[in-house]
Amino acid sequence: MKYNPDQHHRRSIRLKGYDYAQSGAYFITLCTWQRQSVFGEIANNQIQLNTYGEIIQFHWDSLPKHYHYLKLDEFIIMPNHVHGILVLTDNPACKKRHGLPEIIRGFKTFSARRINKNRCLSGVPVWQRGYYEHIIRQEKSLMAIREYIIKNPLSWEEDELYRDRAPAWDGQIKNLALQMNRIL
Repeated sequence: MKYNPDQHHRRSIRLKGYDYAQSGAYFITLCTWQRQSVFGEIANNQIQLNTYGEIIQFHWDSLPKHYHYLKLDEFIIMPNHVHGILVLTDNPACKKRHGLPEIIRGFKTFSARRINKNRCLSGVPVWQRGYYEHIIRQEKSLMAIREYIIKNPLSWEEDELYRDRAPAWDGQIKNLALQMNRIL
């Protein structure tokens, strides 16, 4: 389908004028395509990763090898989404520096390729097109978000992203933002 700006427009949730390549901590949420439970299941309040979930873990853990100024913080894989904290640091040895959108794009692209190769499929979406991000500016917020990530499996059936309960993608983003604002 040919691009038509009157039909194909998306409102950015990014903070206008903010440099997403600058040092700082970022909370991100990525959802699977149509909220399909692809990465495993919750049993006894813990995620039981399947092969695809293990692929996600591998690619997440590999991010600092590709982006030397990146540090990983708390992270959880859920059946149909992931939550994580990425910390962009000041590393003078890194001359070329990609911002958060490029890091997320790379993660989603390489993990989806590997999952589809494993499924013997090509071009099938694994991830939703967008993602949720929140700039973490205070230690108090960082601690609250870490706790939220760690406890995510405990409230899986009440989670906004639970497949049988979740609203459409736009609603997911709005609800997640409201939920995070309550935490912060």
